[in-house]
Amino acid sequence: MINRTCKLMAQCILPLIITSIKITNLLAQPPSGMPIARTQNIKNKWLDIAYASISPSQKLDIYLPNEGDGPFPVIISIHGGAFMFGDKADGQLNPMLEGVKRGYAVVSINYRLSGEATFPKNINDVKAAIRWVKGNASNYKFNPQKIAVWGGSAGGNLAALAGTSGHVNELEDMSLGNANQSSIVHAVVDWFGPTDFLKMDDQLAKTGNGKPNHSHANSPESKVLGQTITEIPNKVKLANPETYITEDDPPFLLMHGSKDHLVPTQQSENFAEKLKQVLGAKKVTLKIIEGAKHGGPKFETAENLNIVFEFLDKCLK
Repeated sequence: MINRTCKLMAQCILPLIITSIKITNLLAQPPSGMPIARTQNIKNKWLDIAYASISPSQKLDIYLPNEGDGPFPVIISIHGGAFMFGDKADGQLNPMLEGVKRGYAVVSINYRLSGEATFPKNINDVKAAIRWVKGNASNYKFNPQKIAVWGGSAGGNLAALAGTSGHVNELEDMSLGNANQSSIVHAVVDWFGPTDFLKMDDQLAKTGNGKPNHSHANSPESKVLGQTITEIPNKVKLANPETYITEDDPPFLLMHGSKDHLVPTQQSENFAEKLKQVLGAKKVTLKIIEGAKHGGPKFETAENLNIVFEFLDKCLK
């Protein structure tokens, strides 16, 4: 009788335990499905704060150093994901979180993706988040005069765009809040971000590193702009950070893999040259990481992150 009762209890309880484990595992994943960022040891954090109210996507997470009174220089992290996926809490954040150990506040943001809205809504959101950080600096020990943007891939494009378009009103949506603040930033770290969408296929064909399919109707670039990019060259130009370069732009650090199979290396090489022509060579650093593809471990080595933080320290400390 006892054995039968135990079997019945096991039949009832085990499915509940398994379901609980599955739910727990799902909760450990951000919406993008990527592994979650390593934030367990950060004590001072605020999650899912709305920086605007039009979309559920307009939220950010804040991570402060465990010690110190600030005000802390700020790294605003902009995730990648082909403009169509990715999340502020996924593993793309891990390199930026190294800044918390080095005396930086890290603010990781979401923005409207291409399935929800097309350009310029994504950069509108990035700029709104920058203004929110400045408008709330005293509440979170931010230094509003020391802000860097750092992103990879699509996030690199948006970081670069934020860096060159600080004074461009056409890319602002002040109705999103903090209209009394500017979206000017003080340093840019762009990891393998696309710039000139219309040149990507020719560049990939020359390198042989990947498939030249960015001009297709269903490409990430076409989706985020709302139409096949070859049909809208003027709008493509508006999404290109090169369009807005002026001599008062902040310093840039560009990093790109020599074997990138998604965003051709020439995108960063050409962008760096155009930046140097206006800003001067001292404000622009380009590092090509030999053998690296589109991101990956070579970007996150201690040696490479030291280069990034030496650049940020020089700009913001």
